[in-house]
Amino acid sequence: MKVIIVKHIDIEGPGTIADFLDDNDVPCEVIDIFNGESLPNSLSGTSAVIILGGPMNVYEEDKYSFLKQEDEFLKEVIEEDLPTLGFCLGAQLIAKAKGTIIKKAPEKEIGWFKVSLNENGSNDPIFQGFPGEFDVFQWHGDTFDIPDGAVKLAESKLCTNQAFRIGNNVYGLQFHIEVTDEMIYQWMDSYRSEIDSLKGLVNPDQIISDTKIKSENYKAQARQFCLNFFKFLRPS
Repeated sequence: MKVIIVKHIDIEGPGTIADFLDDNDVPCEVIDIFNGESLPNSLSGTSAVIILGGPMNVYEEDKYSFLKQEDEFLKEVIEEDLPTLGFCLGAQLIAKAKGTIIKKAPEKEIGWFKVSLNENGSNDPIFQGFPGEFDVFQWHGDTFDIPDGAVKLAESKLCTNQAFRIGNNVYGLQFHIEVTDEMIYQWMDSYRSEIDSLKGLVNPDQIISDTKIKSENYKAQARQFCLNFFKFLRPS
């Protein structure tokens, strides 16, 4: 059993997902695709695939050639219905692999926001133990339509499509379940120019304050999510 994790930039790592896998002695391989590490030629022996976020856009294939390779890889993953999870850019890449156009969102979501589950989401095993509305951390300017044949699971006031499921095991989440406090603070520093460009629409001090308040609940939420997604780790 091995979990493949695809990383697009150093500061957007697997965070809470890696913590869960380590706590449960599950081997994983982090592929730094931005720095030239190759995707596997075969899915044999792979138990799950995690696609992380990143500052690039899915339609920037001329600038980031690895996005083309990742598109082909995800088409195979989806065809196999391998347990797969994409966060933010990762979700957009999954949607694109299913033929969905990725576009600019009406408004950027940066910071802490509420996400609401619809009836499908409330009944989906991935959100077992979650309330109908819960806090998530967001950092995105693009959005996806729900792919043909996929099931919409969640939405927010600013971005109507927040989560979907393809088949039985492939999930895309626009928000970041995987973030740790340290990752949030690092993003605030590294992506400060983006915050400044929004001319006061995003308050970094408020984000830091909210993170301190919400941290413990968010860690517990992330663990519950991992228990749900990695249910194949537990005997039936």
